[in-house]
Amino acid sequence: MIDLRSDTVTKPTRAMREAAFEAEVGDDVYEEDPTVKELENRAVEITGKEAALFVTSGTQGNQISVLTHCQPGDEVLMEANAHLFLYEGASMSALAGVQPRTLQGTRGAMNPHDVKAAIRPDDIHFPETGLICLENSHNKAGGAILPLENMQDIHQIAQESGIPVHLDGARLFNASVASGIPVKTYAEQTDTIQFCLSKGLGAPVGSIIAGSEDFIRKARKWRKRLGGGLRQVGIIAAPGLVALNDMVDRLAEDHEHAQQLAEGLGNIEGLEIENNVDTNIVLVNVGGRGKTSHEFLEDLKTQGVLAVPFGPYTVRFVTHYDASGEDIDRVIERVNQF
Repeated sequence: MIDLRSDTVTKPTRAMREAAFEAEVGDDVYEEDPTVKELENRAVEITGKEAALFVTSGTQGNQISVLTHCQPGDEVLMEANAHLFLYEGASMSALAGVQPRTLQGTRGAMNPHDVKAAIRPDDIHFPETGLICLENSHNKAGGAILPLENMQDIHQIAQESGIPVHLDGARLFNASVASGIPVKTYAEQTDTIQFCLSKGLGAPVGSIIAGSEDFIRKARKWRKRLGGGLRQVGIIAAPGLVALNDMVDRLAEDHEHAQQLAEGLGNIEGLEIENNVDTNIVLVNVGGRGKTSHEFLEDLKTQGVLAVPFGPYTVRFVTHYDASGEDIDRVIERVNQF
């Protein structure tokens, strides 16, 4: 079975397993785990932020960030198809008591003029705009890279209005490798940032949030409140260090495989590639085959390939460390067989 449902299905490398086995550990709630400290310090180096915090998942990292930035009753601006809005169980409303306000973007990028117009004026009838959220790369837009100029413009607007900017950078390293723009440069356009150690980087678990020292101090308490205060957690932080140190540059291979897949599937009658393939996600419209995405996926599964529905007629494929170029060739061949 060739699994292209997500880059979250990657298995930890041998080096990650050995690092976990040999990790020096301590109680992280007491801030005594040396491996976690090393990981957080490495994240500070990469992002250029003052401090960082290891959390269990991207969703937890995003929600801790919202909880730390906002007050109940605030409004949070984000793109209409943001992961924060579509795929995190309405947790910002359930946990932080804030309401999302979505703006339709282009390939995941909000128009800065729309963002400026959406910031609430001082009026007792309106919520206060407490946060602006960006996503890079943008999952629902097919792994699209958010243009740096777009981030710069929105950050400038936010600074002028005294509103913080949070970046959901779950796949930020994909965007960085594909664009050639350093993670630190992207992070400069935000107040806080979250990125995943799993997904393309291949660690089995964990994400990082980074920001000012004051922000991370407050975020640490929110992590504890959410049950995210862990003990000898260096065992799972150690694979994250391997991910940051050894697995970033190889993301270019995943991007090449995504281009390979898009070219192969795009040449099959009845299939249409919907997205510009910037990184490791390929969106395929299967309507020309006379099937819904679910029907197509059932046929695909019988051929030993897994993907996910992304719309009534859209199927998402994600390339990753455990899918080789030969696997991609096999996927194209098997799709040709039905």
